[in-house]
Amino acid sequence: MSEAANLITADGLRQLEAELEGLEGDGRRAIAERIKTAREWGDLKENSEYHDAKNDQAHLETKIARLRERIADAVLVEEDAPTGGVVGLGSTVVVRDGEGAEEKWQIVSSHDAAPREGRLSVESPMATALLGRAPGDELSVTLPRGTRALTVLSVS
Repeated sequence: MSEAANLITADGLRQLEAELEGLEGDGRRAIAERIKTAREWGDLKENSEYHDAKNDQAHLETKIARLRERIADAVLVEEDAPTGGVVGLGSTVVVRDGEGAEEKWQIVSSHDAAPREGRLSVESPMATALLGRAPGDELSVTLPRGTRALTVLSVS
């Protein structure tokens, strides 16, 4: 995994921790109740509800382990950190494409990404191409739908 994959904002870290707390608390209790109820129904060899609950328990524990690992490996980055006028994690960048259309994006961790809301994952092709760029820089970005020529207008 690249170092960029471990970068996360304080808000993103709080969301991960809240998700983990929910899974370890309510999630585990719900699965335990399902297993208990299914056991009461008799023969475990032919009890599909029991086997489904056990499978769901395994998936839940895997998700919990992955969240713990992600939290443990997280590198906290302040969104407000000064970027020295260049695009970095937490930056808001305004670009103009070759047709004159302007777009505004914030570069965020993969957990915080929401492209339709203007938040690009630092791991995305667009963000990767923008990292380290300053106002006035021109670049060409290869995307799944083709290549786009962009000019960086501002970075904040």
